[in-house]
Formats: sequence, structure tokens, C-alpha cells
Amino acid sequence: MHDAHDGKPLIVAAKESNAWQIAALNDAAAKLGLEIGLPLANARAVCPDIDVCDADPVADAELLNAIADWCDRFTPLVALDPPHGLFLDITGCAHLFGGEAALMEQLCATLTRQGFIVSAAIAGTSVCARTLSRYRHGRIVTAGEEAGAVMPLPLYPLGADEAIMRGLQRAGLKTIGDVAARARHEITARFGAPFTALLEQALGQHDHPISPRKPLPDYIVEKRFSEPVATDAVIMATLHALAGMLIAAMEKQGKGARQLEASFFRTDGVVRVIAAQTGQPVNRSEVIDRLFHERLDAIADPLDPGFGFDMIRLSASHTEIVVQQQNDLDAHARDNDEVIGLVDRLSARIGARRVLVHLPVDTYIPEREANPVPAQWSLAEASSTPWPLRIAGEPPLRPLRMFERPEPIEVTLAEVPDKPPKHFVWRRVTHIVRRAEGPERIAMEWWHAQEPRPTRDYFRIEDDIGQRLWIFRDGLYGEITDDEGEIVDPQWFVHGLFA
Repeated sequence: MHDAHDGKPLIVAAKESNAWQIAALNDAAAKLGLEIGLPLANARAVCPDIDVCDADPVADAELLNAIADWCDRFTPLVALDPPHGLFLDITGCAHLFGGEAALMEQLCATLTRQGFIVSAAIAGTSVCARTLSRYRHGRIVTAGEEAGAVMPLPLYPLGADEAIMRGLQRAGLKTIGDVAARARHEITARFGAPFTALLEQALGQHDHPISPRKPLPDYIVEKRFSEPVATDAVIMATLHALAGMLIAAMEKQGKGARQLEASFFRTDGVVRVIAAQTGQPVNRSEVIDRLFHERLDAIADPLDPGFGFDMIRLSASHTEIVVQQQNDLDAHARDNDEVIGLVDRLSARIGARRVLVHLPVDTYIPEREANPVPAQWSLAEASSTPWPLRIAGEPPLRPLRMFERPEPIEVTLAEVPDKPPKHFVWRRVTHIVRRAEGPERIAMEWWHAQEPRPTRDYFRIEDDIGQRLWIFRDGLYGEITDDEGEIVDPQWFVHGLFA
């Protein structure tokens, strides 16, 4: 950042190898002869009243990620180069900004206005560009000329380990060209293969692919504004126009969007991303409009335009092939589409993880027989997966509503071990058992548990006020012992309610 101390020396100190060293400094501190890596005690000896603040790597990483988000406006391929750098793959993007020089000038000028000190370079390989940017700002090297550009440079822009740098200096190698003139096997034997690979990448002989922070979306459309926009009407109209462009691009390949992202780039560098998912591939712009209306209405933190947005982007980060179906004259042929649309709108408003469907699980354990999953991604599977059949004319063996955790009850021991209690206390109310069915004996799945669990006996009971409960005894009589080996009575629980 720019100097905010009115020309007073300022350094940032970090602890390295149990010693405090200078991690960053401003121009006023550099004029005193201080440099990065110098011990803090030496800096205080040079300037006793120098301002010192502790390094905050977490805050630095968050700031670097925020800058990377802002750089998405130039290219979707942005990679981190910790601790202070970024890689931007501008292949095929430079012409949108008037060429490579104009792109770099616009990017650096904007970041400078935001208070950052920026050094940038453009080259055919990422390591060459980083090496050039560490020595001088603004260099642009065409493909094939990387070696000629970096050979005259000193060694420090390579960013090699400090021990390697000292070894090169002792060997009398002062520039990158001096090192490049030596045989590769000599360099590798003395300084290791990673340094040789770094040198070759800086010379443009090999390339090291960058790893973008975010996967490249399948489709991207965007709108740039000559003047920032801030009104809701313009924002929604822009989203509507972008949705039409996105649908047109996907239709050419017969695809629809399953996951959409709208990115709003503010003039002050803040980027806001709003995502929406769909239950089936979407190929209609009105559906996209409706989803983002729901998302914008539901977000807890309103979309603050600040001084305005200078770019809005709509991307489809996940797409699928749209299967065309021939609908007959059945009036209910589109009912499933309406259900999916409802699920999408509810998920957009309250979150996909709160709109669930249950899939059957092959188990006898009641609390595990249904697996709740997000409805958007499993609605088709839920509608086609068969559940265990009920016997016609018979009441359900298990309740539709079961408690997330069985609730304990106080019972008087049953006179017959295989019978339910005659009365019990649940939720501070005494229930007298009038009718009972069972037991349904369920042995716990011992192959899934490290310790054996007691066998359960389930009963369907009806109390004196007509309430029907599903209770179970956790263990058989004589099966459970305490820590001293004494036999104890099993506990009883309520696991669900019948309608």
C-alpha cells in the first residue's frame, strides 16, 4: 500500500527462525538503508524511533484474494503467486482492452488509484513475467525473446532460495546470463533440479502452467459500462440481457445451465458474486431472471453498489445436455417441471441445503433408513427410487414422523420381558398403555460399529387418550451390564409418533 505515515519510516516485522526480521518497508525506511530480511534489532539501531507493526499473513492472504477477485474482470484465469503476486493468463483477452500494453496500463493504473504499489510484466511464461516484474515495471516480452530479456538481470528477481543465491554469488555468477551460460548438469549437481527448472522457465525454455483459483466456467457473458450503474432497474435489465445471451450461446451446443453465477464488479474494487443452482438444465432466460430475483431478495447482505458497478458478468459454471422430450396431451405432463421450478425457487430463497428429499437406504436401523439430500440434485432419483411396499389394508409398521434423537421415558418394569410397560412418563406426562403391538426386534449392525450395541425391541402402542407412539427397549433383559459387571435394566425410548 502507499505510504500513509507522512514520510515517516515504517517497517513490517515478521518472526523467521526465532528472530524478528523486516518483512516489508516503505520508501522512507528504504532510504535509511534498511532492506527486507534485515534483523529488527539492526533496524532499531539505525533508526531508534522507527514505526514497527507486526506482519499479519492471514490479512495479507485475504487482501491478495480480494485483488484476485477484482482481476477476474480482465481474465477468468487468475492464479495466486504467494505471498504478494498474481498470475493472469491473458491469452485471447488482450484485444478486448486495446492490446497487451493498454491492458497492463489500465490494470496497474486502477490498482494504483486504490492505494497499491504495483509492478507488472507480460511474457510468454509465467516465471519469466514474474522475474521481469521483480526487476522493472512495464516490460512486455514477445514469445521467444524471454532469454534475451532476463539474461542481463541480476539474480535476485529469480526468487530462488537464499542459500542458493549465496552459493551463486560465491561462484562469481552475478547475472542470470552467467548462470545460463553454465552447463545444466553442473547447475543441477550443485543447486538441485528445482533451481534448474526455475532457470529454464525464466529463460522461456519450459513453461510452468498456472493453477487458477477458480475453475473456468463453461460459458461467460458480460457487460461493461462506460459509466458506473447503481439502480436496481438497470442491474436487473442487464441481467436479463445477459441471460438471453447466455441461453443463445448454450443453445448452439444443446446445453442448459445447472449452476449460474452473477458477478458484480464495483468501481472501488469490491466484487460480489451471487450463485444459483437448478434442478434440471435451464435453457430459458425467464427462469434465470426468476432465480436471481429470488436470490437478490433473499440475501441477508443487500447488493450494495457503492459508487456503482462498472461490469456485470453472468456465467454458467456447470452445464448439461438438454434432453428434448415429446409431451403428450396429458394435462399433468408438466407437473414435474413445476415441482422442479418450485424447488429451484425455494432453494434460491432459503438455500439448497434446506430443501431436501429423502432417499431410501438399505438398512434396518430406523434412524438410518432415509438419507436426506438436497432436492435440486436428487429430485429425479427420489421420484424413481422405490420404497419398501406396505401391505394393503394394514396400518403402517413405522411412523412417518420420527424424532431426530429418541427421547427417553420413565417406565415401571414390565411383568413380561417381551411386553411393553403398562404405563410410563414421557415429557412429564404419565401415559397409560391401552393397546400394544410388537415386538419388532432389530439387531444393530455390528459390522458397522466398533463396539456391539444392544438389540432393540420396538412396540406400537396406544395410550389412554388415543395417542399412538412408537417406543423401543434399548437392549434385552439380562443383556446390559454396568462397569462393575452387574446386570442393569435396559432403558426405554420414544422414537416416533403415528398420525
